[in-house]
Amino acid sequence: MGIFDKIKHAIFGEAKAAEPAAVNAPKAASVQAPVSPSPAPSQAPTASPTQSKAAPAPAAATVDIVPILDAAAKKSGQKLDWRHSIVDLMKAVGMDASLAERKELAAELGYTGDSGDSAKMNMWLHKALMKRLSENGGKVPADLLD
Repeated sequence: MGIFDKIKHAIFGEAKAAEPAAVNAPKAASVQAPVSPSPAPSQAPTASPTQSKAAPAPAAATVDIVPILDAAAKKSGQKLDWRHSIVDLMKAVGMDASLAERKELAAELGYTGDSGDSAKMNMWLHKALMKRLSENGGKVPADLLD
């Protein structure tokens, strides 16, 4: 598992922990529906895809990272500015924010600049991470994507 995947799991994992109950409920209904409509199979496929498509799509698109990261920063007991600092964001989710880890993350995300200039790399990393989280189903405020 790469550094990005660890960050994504740390952020999205908390949001998905609440989802299984909601996701399992429609699956339970879908499982029951095919069993009872055996005499009338035309009814089961019509109801099942609608329920299946409706439940996962909103769940995947609605992982709001702000409250999750705000809570993680507060829980850390440190004053962390995850909105502007990749180091603080990594600390908020309980990760090692060492230069080596950040260089590895930079390589994963396609950084082509000088990794010796940690200030520039950190700024790039934060923006690239926000963009990647957004592309992977995270709701990221527009000001963090610019």
